[in-house]
Amino acid sequence: MANAKPKNPYYQGPVTDHFDGTRFFNPGGIAPLGFRAMLRWQFNGERQNWQKQVPSPFPQARPEERIEGDGLRVTMVGHASMLVQVAGLNILTDPVWSDRVSPFSFAGPKRVTAPGIRFEDLPEVDLVLVTHNHYDHLDVATLKRLQATHSPRFVTPLGNDTIIRRAAPDARISTMDWGDRIAISDGIAIDAEPAHHWSARGTGDRSMALWASFVISTPSGRIYHVGDTGFHDGINYRSAGEKHGPFRLAILPFGAYEPRWFMQGQHQNPDEAVRGMQLANAAHVAGHHFATFQLTDEAMDAPVRALEAALREHGVARERFRPLRAGEVFDVPLG
Repeated sequence: MANAKPKNPYYQGPVTDHFDGTRFFNPGGIAPLGFRAMLRWQFNGERQNWQKQVPSPFPQARPEERIEGDGLRVTMVGHASMLVQVAGLNILTDPVWSDRVSPFSFAGPKRVTAPGIRFEDLPEVDLVLVTHNHYDHLDVATLKRLQATHSPRFVTPLGNDTIIRRAAPDARISTMDWGDRIAISDGIAIDAEPAHHWSARGTGDRSMALWASFVISTPSGRIYHVGDTGFHDGINYRSAGEKHGPFRLAILPFGAYEPRWFMQGQHQNPDEAVRGMQLANAAHVAGHHFATFQLTDEAMDAPVRALEAALREHGVARERFRPLRAGEVFDVPLG
């Protein structure tokens, strides 16, 4: 039938306030722009040049096996990939060790800075959080390798489990809808909360798997991890702060935001990231999504320069919002 809805290859479930039976969406939000808008962006002539290789100012880290007690340590791998060590648990966020974030091995955004931790130097990984299915956040080659080496528990929003299981059929995967909570161990739980984004692995599956942010509650404090998001008038930040805050740490994106007319619904800029930090009531931020893969138009150093201006504008001390480079280790203060 000509008017038949496309089949969702990842998820079948009931209609909700953010799922129409085929596609997920952001209630009251901005829908992703279409192909013509993408072509307008791609040919705007405003893309800044990045160097092909940029060494990190930090050496590759060799993490400790575990961080116990009140410690909370974040070690940057690159882009949105971080090792979070807290309450004796080792957590990887959106892990990508591949050279490209693309469906192709020969084309697409290429890594300009080596991973901040060699894969072989990872401690035992207990938990992997995958926020959505874009290639710079869900890298099946890395997830397959993690499953073979560490056999962690994977936590991801609805539909992404189908993609992960194709690469790692025996993986332990917990899927979550917005508002769900799962217990990880005594005193440690994860909540899935909204982010303003979208998803796709190809041209015919747009928004057919869910995207989310995660709140990690531990005896050492709460962590708010956001992989990708548009600011969305601060609605999701305000809600997370009221429901779960205050946060000892928020992990927030602040790069890949130009041009604004195209990116505002999916990637916040540095000023919005600082406002989000304040709305969520986060004591400290580990900033990410910059200086690893060139996805958008701005220069490589532009996000950090804009972040410094935003911190001054909003009266936030620089040491509270750390833009982490590959290999950098951030021991998050208690207060």
